[in-house]
Amino acid sequence: MRELKKILHVEDDPDISEITRMALEGLHGFAVCSCLEWRDALEKCVEFKPDLLLLDVMMPGKTGPELLTELRRLPGMERTPAIFMTAKVQASEIEAFLAAGAIAVLTKPFDPMTLGDQIRAEWARHASAAAAEA
Repeated sequence: MRELKKILHVEDDPDISEITRMALEGLHGFAVCSCLEWRDALEKCVEFKPDLLLLDVMMPGKTGPELLTELRRLPGMERTPAIFMTAKVQASEIEAFLAAGAIAVLTKPFDPMTLGDQIRAEWARHASAAAAEA
């Protein structure tokens, strides 16, 4: 699996979006394309070519799992790993998000100082699992 460099982040709360972008770019060195609406993600995704999708679960008009389904239909996005971010952390909800195609579910509120490390750990775990399946 390639190195994780580019993250498409979709979050409808402008403050959370900005904190996430600043943490991932400034503290952890990722290139981040931030989208406040799911429509923006569909427009920007193919051109940006993210290595990872970081999606809020609850957004106006479309949930994170619904957006992931739409993104998977775009050229080159069929297998792009996705992580959901949510305040909903019931075991049954997390299982549903993973069943919807996420490699992990991160909880809100999150620590901006460790967010990049959490994402890298999930990326590595996913890469190891994919290598074991091959």
